[in-house]
Formats: sequence, C-alpha cells, structure tokens
Amino acid sequence: MLEDLRTVLSSPEYMGYFWQGFGHTILISLIAVAIGLVLGFIVAIVKIAATQNKWMKIPAFLCNIYTTVVRGTPVAVQLFLMVFVIMAIPGVKPAAIILTFGINSGAYVSENIRAGILSVDKGQMEAGRSLGIPWTQTMVRIVFPQAIKNVIPAIGNEMIALLKETSIINLVGATVGQLTFDINAAASQIIPKVGYLAPTIVAACLYLIIVYAMVLIIKLVEGRLRKSDRR
Repeated sequence: MLEDLRTVLSSPEYMGYFWQGFGHTILISLIAVAIGLVLGFIVAIVKIAATQNKWMKIPAFLCNIYTTVVRGTPVAVQLFLMVFVIMAIPGVKPAAIILTFGINSGAYVSENIRAGILSVDKGQMEAGRSLGIPWTQTMVRIVFPQAIKNVIPAIGNEMIALLKETSIINLVGATVGQLTFDINAAASQIIPKVGYLAPTIVAACLYLIIVYAMVLIIKLVEGRLRKSDRR
C-alpha cells in the first residue's frame, strides 16, 4: 500500500490529474458559492419583506416553493435534471453543473440568513424606521450587518458541504475536471500498477486539506468579528 502511494505521489504525470482536479474543484466551488450567497440573500429578504408588504406575498410563496423543493430533493437528482433535461444543450454542461450547485446552495443559505435576520432584536428595525430610514435601507445597513455575524458559522458549513458535494460531478459524465472525476482518469492509467485505492486516498487527503483551510479562514473571520463587537 505504501509503495502504491509513493508511486502515485512521485509521478508528475499521475499527480497532474489531481492538481488539475484541485484547481477545477476550487473554481467550481467558488462560483457556486457566489451564486448561492447572492440568491440566498435575495430569497431571505423577499421572505422577510412579505411580513411587512402584502405585495411580496406571491414572490415569497414562490421562494418558499424553491427552498422546499431544493432542500427536499437530493442534489444528485437536481444535477441530473439540470444537465440532461433543463439545460440539455451541447457545450453548456459546465455552466449547468455550476448553476445546479449554486441554486442548491442558495436554498440553504437563504434559510441561514433569514434565521440570522430574525435573531436580531426587533428594536433595531423599529429604531431605524423611527429615524425615517426606509425599510430596505434599515435592513441592509443596520439589521443585516448584525445578522451576518450570527450566520457565518452556518454559511461556512454550507460552503464546506458544497465543496464536498462536487465529488458527484462524475455521475453526469462531466468533462469539467474535479478531484473524484480525475481519480477515475488517473486510475485508468495506473490500474496495472496500483489500482484505485492509492489515488482515492490521495484525493481524500486533498479534500481534507481544502476543508481544513476553509475552517481556519472561517474561524479567522469569526474572531475578527468578535473583536469588533468588543470595541
């Protein structure tokens, strides 16, 4: 087993698969996270606004359907539907994959943000409105900055989960590389020598490194925010 690992780690050709997958995994995850954050924020604001404005009831209803369906179905099913049904157009598979993960993440992020906003004292909103500040500006400038401190851990966990979920991309035969997809590609070259186990262990270690780095970054951000609270 150790000899197999040495064979994989010492071969530039074999490791090239993994480093290529490493870069693609990071890129896919970052774009999907950005989509999820923007979508989650919009959905959360629409749901909360519906409690104040009757004209927002229909958009809020649609947002509730979105979060219920996305959170209630496996991401693998969503990926298949997006790639082979909704966006079954040649050449757009990478975009369909990224959009799937972004939409999936947005549903979870929206609930995290909504919970964070609701955790802020109602007096903050009332104080802003009493000063003549519009509801939207009060939410964005006063309430949301306080709420984000409460939801960073949850959003960080969602980002980590999304990163690991990219491992199912190979289920749709994607041509965009990511770590587990490149495991298969590399293993097909080295099966006569070492088989699948050693490449799988190497890829697992790379995922662990990425996740640990993300955990450290999240803790650093939380620490900075706690310091600002004490000032």
